[in-house]
Amino acid sequence: MSQVRRNLEAMLARGQDNALLRFSLGNLCLQADEPALAVEHLAEATVRDPDYSAAWKLLGKARVEAGDVAGAAQAWRQGIEVAERRGDKQAAREMAVFLRRVERSGQR
Repeated sequence: MSQVRRNLEAMLARGQDNALLRFSLGNLCLQADEPALAVEHLAEATVRDPDYSAAWKLLGKARVEAGDVAGAAQAWRQGIEVAERRGDKQAAREMAVFLRRVERSGQR
């Protein structure tokens, strides 16, 4: 486990919980091949900040890696809505591509 991750987990243990902290932990968990834990942190990031389009995008990826393709599709649908509402066109396009890929693969 990286020192950065240990530091972030210590912050969380001290009650310093917020969307950015959860997003960062989720990203580090994905990098460490721990997708189930990444899903937990990223889902919490979207609860803490429902308009965090990057968290929705990464949550979809984590769910795919955790074997929850239907959950990934749902995360990307919500993320696309958020990104479009906020004018984050690049994130909306990326999530739309990911969504089409899983829909075409028939893994819904």
